[in-house]
Amino acid sequence: MKVLIIIPAYNEEECIKGVVDNLIQNYPQYDYVVVNDGSKDNTLQILEENQYSYINLPVNLGIGGGMQTGYLYAHENDYDITVQLDGDGQHNPAYIKDIIQPIIDGEADMVIGSRYLTREGFQSTGLRRLGIKIISTTIRILCGKKIYDVTSGFRACNRKMTAFFSENYAEDYPEPEAIIATIKQGGEIKEVPVLMNERQGGVSSIRGFKAVNYMLKVELALLINALRKGGY
Repeated sequence: MKVLIIIPAYNEEECIKGVVDNLIQNYPQYDYVVVNDGSKDNTLQILEENQYSYINLPVNLGIGGGMQTGYLYAHENDYDITVQLDGDGQHNPAYIKDIIQPIIDGEADMVIGSRYLTREGFQSTGLRRLGIKIISTTIRILCGKKIYDVTSGFRACNRKMTAFFSENYAEDYPEPEAIIATIKQGGEIKEVPVLMNERQGGVSSIRGFKAVNYMLKVELALLINALRKGGY
């Protein structure tokens, strides 16, 4: 199967070279594309100088717009599986084979690499873990499906969901909202255990009290999403 690794990147000058070089040197069986989401640092220059495969967005669209760009690219280029791999070094590509296997076996439409099945590796802050548990409970109540790592960006989709997300993808809180959208489309979701690293450079946009604000806004977005017909 043709597999595309989508790497959304915003101001990842400290990490992006290491992430892409690791893929090129150790995982050449996968294609990749970096979606530079209007970075204000030297991310674009690094992509150009190293002749990496990339799409440059002239303005910042956010993680939702960046990922939808990647899904559209994958759909138009006939990929069987898409994998989101963040550009900050948190996701270990050694687990890609585990994440895509349930899709290859026809067991899932979306597979999420979960930190919380074995509770090993980097677990994020206590405040964020609390928020993730609350969001997980909300999704279970709304959709009847228990997902442990609802905000994990380390995930894979099959052709069906890639095509859907190429036209319908949440802008602000795509990871948890995409779970509800997949369930509403009749898709099967599976989690597999992964170990994640701490961010290898740069600064997370969700930290401190911003994490609380993020959680409240996600809860509202999930409720609105669940009440809508179709996707978003």
